[in-house]
This record gives sequence, structure tokens and C-alpha cells, in this order.
Amino acid sequence: MEFPDRSEVDGLIDPQPLPEFARVRYEPRAERLDGVAETARKELDELALDGLDSGATVAVGVGSRGIDRIDEVAAAVVERIAERGFEPVVVPAMGSHGGATPEGQREVLAALGVTEERVGAPIDARMGAERLATAGVGDADLPVYFSEAALAADAVVVVNRVKAHTNFTGEIESGLTKMTVVGLGKQRGAKSFHSTALAEGYVETLTAALDVIEEETPLVGGIALVENFEEEIGHLEAVPAGSFLAREPELLERANDEMPTLPVDDVDLLVVDEIGKEISGAGMDTNVIGRYRVLNASDPETPDVDLIYVRGLTEATKGNGNGIGLADLTRRSAVDQLDLKKSYANALTSGSLAKSKLPVVAPDDEFGLRTAAAALGAYDPETARIVWIRNTQDLGEYRVSDAVVDDLPEGADVVGRETVAFEDGTARFEAAGGDGSGA
Repeated sequence: MEFPDRSEVDGLIDPQPLPEFARVRYEPRAERLDGVAETARKELDELALDGLDSGATVAVGVGSRGIDRIDEVAAAVVERIAERGFEPVVVPAMGSHGGATPEGQREVLAALGVTEERVGAPIDARMGAERLATAGVGDADLPVYFSEAALAADAVVVVNRVKAHTNFTGEIESGLTKMTVVGLGKQRGAKSFHSTALAEGYVETLTAALDVIEEETPLVGGIALVENFEEEIGHLEAVPAGSFLAREPELLERANDEMPTLPVDDVDLLVVDEIGKEISGAGMDTNVIGRYRVLNASDPETPDVDLIYVRGLTEATKGNGNGIGLADLTRRSAVDQLDLKKSYANALTSGSLAKSKLPVVAPDDEFGLRTAAAALGAYDPETARIVWIRNTQDLGEYRVSDAVVDDLPEGADVVGRETVAFEDGTARFEAAGGDGSGA
């Protein structure tokens, strides 16, 4: 597909002046858990492994998210399992991610630092999933699948972060339950889950599937992680099988209290430098941007963001651009990074097609920002409310237009004044009245 170059569209929209920006640093008090490896080892001993024979195989499910020190936690869990006389094996618990291939899922884990060498255990990335049973969910029949690699083990432990989900709101969202049902369901299980959840509800579908898995598999529990505002692990605990549905709502409440958010709820234009699967399952956290774009699920009430401009993909996402469809605008260089096979594997499995649609593609930043300004209507640089972030995970530093400064939250400090300049159409920030410092 060919997109118009700058010369073909330059005359369609008049240039618009951009406001001056304040560079803001936001550092709320955040509790960080030191010694996560030792804590993980200690917590693992709370799970019911004592009944296993020496030499029994224990599968450790690890997902695709960019969780703080996930390689350290996974390595500690594996090490403790081995110390207790068992044989650990890591199983990618990520549904269809990585293009729904063994090689792709290994690649995703490696990008997170989880390799056989790092964790000290083999990785069984086969994509096969066995159909366990069919559960009734509302008016639907839900086929429940589970990883063949995990089923081959004598016990299964999942390691995951508990946090708000990017498609729905409920008592349980992202966490141990979802990793067990969707992640270890592999592509077939993920597809089955999402198809039913879209019609009958996410929490209802998760609950029904988990009941089957707890009855039919050797699941013994999970290691739950909760991150603070700085995306650092602030809490880690073991949750035994049978207690996921009771404990996760309490952990989710804690996670929501710590969740990063935009500095204000009323935004005309949100500029996002990068999206990626390690940042969020939807590329950018839908709770941060205020857009789910999912059938049968209302968008979050806040924030209210009129337009979103995405500038690129992270290296770690390996071309998976799921979430780019949440934007209204992007630029050509971002589209050039896309691996549509990986992006579509995600969209087709989840049924959330909107997230992989292409937004309007601008030739460069200069025209993209000009287009956004024109699309806002009655644009005035003195009143335009623009927030510019690196990604939806790193919200400790960002830039806002002058119109937003007076509404910044407590604890947010203006540490610089900057203007936007362009070099060959690419935006960069310059100190106001000074030399360029780069974007």
C-alpha cells in the first residue's frame, strides 16, 4: 500500500502554530519491593508442592508483558522449584502473542529477558492445546483449552501481574485467572475465550473457564505481582489454586490505587511516542487513554481525549502493532514498523478488530500535528490542551501545553519550558529561547 508523501498533501491543510510546552516531572510516593527474588522464593513455598514426588515436573507460566524484574522473579521461582527436588519448565502463557508460533513466543520471552540461560530451565513453547471440557456461560457453550506443555507437567504455577484490563472492568481483570485461562489456553483457548466473552461478559467467562481448569489440571497456584506508579514491583505474594477469585479483587484494588494516569482528564490531543505489547496488551493502556473500543463494553468515563497521535512502535514489540487502531493519526515511519501477521494474529484471536485498524497515516510529524490541530476545530494554540507522553507506562515525566499547566496534579513539577521544532518533518523539543535538546 502506498501512502501520500508530503508533497501530495502539503497544500491541503494550512500550517498551524503549536503552543509552548512545559516539561513536567511527577514523582508520587511509591513503595518499591526490594529483594523480589528472595520474596518469590519464600512465597513459592506457600503453594502445595509437598505432595509431589521427587523429580516431578513443575510448569511455570510466564506471559508477554513488560513486568518489572520479571526475569528475576521467574528465575527465582525456577531456582526454588529445582532446590526442592523438582524439574521446572517454563511455558509461555500468552495466548496468541508472538504471532501464535513457538518461535514467536520464545522471541517475546527473550525480549523480556526470560531465556533458558537466564532462568535456568527449558522453555516448552509448543502451541498445542487440549480441549478439557465445555462450560456453560449464559446462553453460550465455552470450549475450555489448556496448554499441552502445561498438562504434561505434574504441577502448574503461573506468574503474573494483577492490574486493570484493557478491554473491560470487573472484580477480576488482568492477573492470575486471565493468564491461566487465556495465556495457557494458547491460541485456541484465547480465541474461544474472547468469542464467548464478547457476547456473555469477560468476568463470567473467566470464572466458568477457571472452574474447569482447576478441576481438570494440576494447577497449584500463582505468584501475583502488583506494581506501583513507577511500574516497579511493590507487592508479591503466592495465591493458591482455589483462591484466585477471592484474592484477586483485593489485589486489583491495590493496583488501581497505584495505576499511572494522565495528568488531567480533559485532553484535546494526546501524543504518544511509542506503543507496544510489553507496555500493554492493547499497545497503549486503554485505561490511561480512555478508549476500550470493544463490542458490548463502554469506554472508561475518564479521561476524555479527543484525538490521539501515535508516533511509533517499541523495539520489544517486534512489529506487533495491536493498539494502533486506538489512535486517530499515526505517521508513515510507524506503519513501516508494523508486522501485520503478528498484529492480525492478536486481533483475530481476541475479536477486538478495531485495535488493529490503520488510522490516518501522515507522512511525518509536522504534517501529523498540523492535521490534528485542524481536526480539533476552532484550534487556538493558547487554549489547546495537549499532553505529550513517551508511552502509557512511563508517566513520571511528560510534556503539556500551557493551557494544561494550571490543572496539573499535586506533586507534578514543571522542570523546563520547551517548543517543538522539526527536522525533515520529525518533531524534536527545544528549550524555549535556547538550543535544541532533542525530543
